[in-house]
Amino acid sequence: MPVLHIRRPHALGLDRARELATRWTAEAEARFGMRCSPQPGDGADVVRFQRSGVQGELRVAADHFSLEARLGLVLGAFAPRIQAEIEANLDQLLAGEAGLPPTAA
Repeated sequence: MPVLHIRRPHALGLDRARELATRWTAEAEARFGMRCSPQPGDGADVVRFQRSGVQGELRVAADHFSLEARLGLVLGAFAPRIQAEIEANLDQLLAGEAGLPPTAA
C-alpha cells in the first residue's frame, strides 16, 4: 500500500493555518468525496480524511502542514499523480496567503 508524505512549511501561525485547513477540508469533501474529521489540539490540529481507496491525515501546525495518505491498491497505481495534485493544492493555498502566483505543478 503506497504512502504519500508531504510537508509544507509556512509562517502563518496556527490560527491562520487552521483557516486554510478548513478551506482544504471543504475542497477535499466537495471535489473528492472525502469524509473529513477535524480534531483541534492545543499546539496543532489533525484533519483525518478517508474515502474508498485512501485514508490519511493532515497535520496543521503553526509553522507547517504535513500530510500522510495511504493509498489502496487501485489508487496506488496513480500515486505520483495524486501526490502532485495534493502538492499543487497545498502550494496554491499557501501562495494565495503570501500574495504569490500559484506554482506550476
